[in-house]
Amino acid sequence: MLVRKNYLDWLISAKDNTFVKVITGVRRSGKSVVLELYREYLESIGIEKENIIFYNFEHPDNFYLTDEQHLYKELKEKATALTGKIYFIFDEIQEVQNWQKLINGLRVAFDSDIYITGSNANLLSGELATYLAGRYIELKIYPLSFKEYKLFHSLLEKEKNVDSLFIDYLKWGGFPVLPSITEDKIKDNVLEGIYTSIILKDVASRGEVREIGVLDRVVTYLLDTIGSTISIKKISDALNAEGVKTNPTSIDKYIALLKESFVIYEAPRYDIRGKQRLRTLSKYYVVDTGIRNNRLGRMGNVGSQLENIIYMELKRRNYEVFVGKLKTTEIDFVCFKNGEITYFQVTYQLPQDNDREQKSLLNVTDNYKKMILTLNRMEVGSVEGIPVVHAVDWLLGNDKT
Repeated sequence: MLVRKNYLDWLISAKDNTFVKVITGVRRSGKSVVLELYREYLESIGIEKENIIFYNFEHPDNFYLTDEQHLYKELKEKATALTGKIYFIFDEIQEVQNWQKLINGLRVAFDSDIYITGSNANLLSGELATYLAGRYIELKIYPLSFKEYKLFHSLLEKEKNVDSLFIDYLKWGGFPVLPSITEDKIKDNVLEGIYTSIILKDVASRGEVREIGVLDRVVTYLLDTIGSTISIKKISDALNAEGVKTNPTSIDKYIALLKESFVIYEAPRYDIRGKQRLRTLSKYYVVDTGIRNNRLGRMGNVGSQLENIIYMELKRRNYEVFVGKLKTTEIDFVCFKNGEITYFQVTYQLPQDNDREQKSLLNVTDNYKKMILTLNRMEVGSVEGIPVVHAVDWLLGNDKT
């Protein structure tokens, strides 16, 4: 089993503080495995097994506990027989009715440390915010980074050339279940199953979407336009032109649901000169390129998928990410963290006889860090003082900048 150290370390550092730990992320991104690893850690430091109360509410054995009163009765029976701190770990808690009130009640009633996971951003809104305002912290879990993907392959003794491995990652993505599968057809089936479960359960069911076909077409459109600035109206017009009857209000609702399910991410535009966020013409990225390639049935534009992978890695590294606007030019990513700004241009390779990649960065007159990421190793170095870094090295943390 791959130990996802960053996530496990976060949970260890948060152990026994007063906050409810909320672990979020797209379905099948590895939340349950991280919780299992954490349970093993608790046992390894001497916590009694009985004091670790663990439920996965998508397991059939626990279906009868999705009523909060039945669940509380069972938890109370277990907890009152114990001494010492109790560790409540609840996987996919949103399956339980009125779970927000229950979690707050457990926090009040017992000497406990509480961990909950869910596959929808609504976990952090509504009643949870009311009951636990200022009393929870969030850990965001994503599919495997390329660094984790490479480590996973080495654990499986499937080591191969790093550039070839990256092409595999580009094509299949980083859902943790995939590296151990050897047959391409099975990988496709797994990705199709992940996509279907997200769309039907986390999006359509929770959003009460009846027009599943229209929702699917919206997703397909977003996947096919990764890296392009688009508007809600443009999506609506494009689908109507294809004979799919819809409107901007419905499209806006569908995209909101897709974002809440952590399958689609929005990168708003940021006016660098005006230092303000813009409300129009965002870019959209998918949580994992494997979903994109499986759904579209083709690899397509490698450059846009590289951009998608870099975007998701920036999110893993806890940057707030925007698409930069500077007069009439664009900078792929303007990234904010800890009061600092970093500018990134992402390109399959630097265009011959065209300086647009570095020119956009050179036009930014502040002194914050700037970088060009490329897949062409022959271009690594610098251009007019701007570091040019191989994208794979950057993803692995091997760059020296």
